[in-house]
Amino acid sequence: MLFQFEDFAVDVPRRELRRAGEVIRVEPQVFDLLVYLVENRHRVVSRDDMIDTVWNGRIVSESTLASRINAARHAICDDGHSQRLIRTIARRGIRFIGDVHELLVDLAAAGTSPPAQSHPQTVTFCRSSDGVHLAMAASGNGPPMVKAGNWLNHVEFDRQSPVWAPFIDMLSGQVRFIRYDARGNGLSDWDVEDISFEGFVHDLETVVEAAGLERFALLGMSQGAAVSIAYAARYPQRVSKLILMGGFPVGWRRYSNPGQLTQREALESLIRLGWGQDNPAFRQVFTSLMIPDGTLEQMGWFNDLQRVSTSPENALRIFRATADIDVTELLAKITMPTLVLHSRGDARVPFAQGLALARGIANARFVALESRNHVILSHEPAWRQLTSELSGFLSEDAAP
Repeated sequence: MLFQFEDFAVDVPRRELRRAGEVIRVEPQVFDLLVYLVENRHRVVSRDDMIDTVWNGRIVSESTLASRINAARHAICDDGHSQRLIRTIARRGIRFIGDVHELLVDLAAAGTSPPAQSHPQTVTFCRSSDGVHLAMAASGNGPPMVKAGNWLNHVEFDRQSPVWAPFIDMLSGQVRFIRYDARGNGLSDWDVEDISFEGFVHDLETVVEAAGLERFALLGMSQGAAVSIAYAARYPQRVSKLILMGGFPVGWRRYSNPGQLTQREALESLIRLGWGQDNPAFRQVFTSLMIPDGTLEQMGWFNDLQRVSTSPENALRIFRATADIDVTELLAKITMPTLVLHSRGDARVPFAQGLALARGIANARFVALESRNHVILSHEPAWRQLTSELSGFLSEDAAP
């Protein structure tokens, strides 16, 4: 979407504010605030509205809020005195009052087409021994790498998503990147009898066989890390490299203290009641755990991913299936080169869980990512660190 007013253009897909064609530099949070005000120009936006959406419900001081509003005004040549475009409504909030024209952006023409155009993916299906049809996607060229499924996957939707597409494109430029939707997810069968940790491991086995792989690098993210550990312990001769991101050796019911356990149980209730719905309370809690520093666009896509990736019933079954995972005893059986990465401020999976993985695997390399996001996003500083670490680790495969 492109919003035009006066001689300004707010290009949401490219995250650019332009005046007469010239790009105006603004902080990401100020850009998000401006987009929110323009999108909601038909009403007065309260302080709480802004905090809930732009700051994802975090505690924000009055001075911080005022400074961001002033910065948004300054970026569009407005100020608190004239209030030509952003008007303060006493005791109620603020409202964008400019005359706005909306244009749908041709993403290809804008240069922000999905990365799939540079690395096309092929989607195929395979069938597990217990009759579950699994969707798998392959993109890129080079040595094979398989990403174990995790509970929010949709091979087609992810390829277009501003959350996942940069990551997929980055790896597809180095390897033949194979992803799949685990049972109960995405394009794979949703109506399945067995949703369990062992079932998830079986899905990985099925995809590897269907792809005809003899030896490959294996990537596990979130609970996919435990699935990858179980597979690597069973088939060490097949896994050349193991990468674990945001993972854990034990499920949340096993590592949570009483306070954390209460929070997880509350999240379970929210999944049951709000999954896939435009429920602000649910979106605030769940999204703030996964990508607290995501942009409005990324958060919107992530919210849609909940709806398209699985049903409320399956989301709850998967959430419960990961609660009691324990691969602690398998860590000593991991012998291949292993890279463990974990966000230092990860609220979804505690940093201590990443440390536990690295400590339990002999000679594993541990990298702390300076981020609060469970999924590293392409606009944050940790992205460069992540891509550098992955590229360096994968290139060692090609060394003679």
